[in-house]
Amino acid sequence: MTAKVIGLMELTDQKAFELYRSKVGQTVELYKGSIQNRGTVTEVFWNELNCTRFDAFVELTFPNQEAAKAWAHSPEYQALVAIRNNAMKLTLFAVAI
Repeated sequence: MTAKVIGLMELTDQKAFELYRSKVGQTVELYKGSIQNRGTVTEVFWNELNCTRFDAFVELTFPNQEAAKAWAHSPEYQALVAIRNNAMKLTLFAVAI
């Protein structure tokens, strides 16, 4: 079953974000994933869960939940976490399709 990974981001440092963005795709591809969509949030219609503000999102696709989890915990991705932490606040979650 295909897995989607969704990231909701509040960008805090554009320069760090560009560096992170230039490297993260390679780590996704190592685990047979792909970046499907990226974009900016233009409007929030409801926020009944009281989520913190986010202004960008990413949608990744992996062949299955195991590949998505392996990527998220991989040494390749973990090597980018310090850059990511400078670039943004992130909520990252997987959904089964």
